[in-house]
Amino acid sequence: MKKTVLAILLAVVGVSANAQFEKGTKYVNASLTGLDLSYSKDSHFRFGFEGTGGYFIEECWMPYGRIGFNHQSLKGPDVNSLEIGAGARYYFKRTGVYLSGGLLYGFEGQPGIRTYETNSDSPTGERHDVYYTSREKNNNISLAFEAGYCFYLNHFMSIEPAIYYNMCLNDFSDGSRVGFKIGLGFYF
Repeated sequence: MKKTVLAILLAVVGVSANAQFEKGTKYVNASLTGLDLSYSKDSHFRFGFEGTGGYFIEECWMPYGRIGFNHQSLKGPDVNSLEIGAGARYYFKRTGVYLSGGLLYGFEGQPGIRTYETNSDSPTGERHDVYYTSREKNNNISLAFEAGYCFYLNHFMSIEPAIYYNMCLNDFSDGSRVGFKIGLGFYF
């Protein structure tokens, strides 16, 4: 009896999951990201939002584009970043498991840091303070890999937890991130 119920349940899940991956299906996802397991020595906390959109060009194959915003708390000033990227995702039939890979470009910047020095080289011999405002920017290119699962709430909506790894090509040791995200996906 248990095997029969399990077989029916798997068949229902397989049929409903297979319908979302058909050619011509459009996809939109909103995710909470940045639940990182970062190994950067300066990072304390990271949290972000991400939007993804794609289109199934073949059964189970979807190219996508994404945009995201991240906030990172560091030892020094906090960093906000904007990421844009593109990639491809493959869904395994009848399971809802997917793998994806792509390229990300991140625009990062720290708030201005105000420093000053006393200048005594004035032609009049007067001393005055000179203020400088610097802004450190760090634009990163990353290879993005992701593995996730689509838990379907109905035929058009799913909850999608995923584990990701963004391998930074500019600063591998401090820029690469491993993390967890959870999203809400819409298929139409």
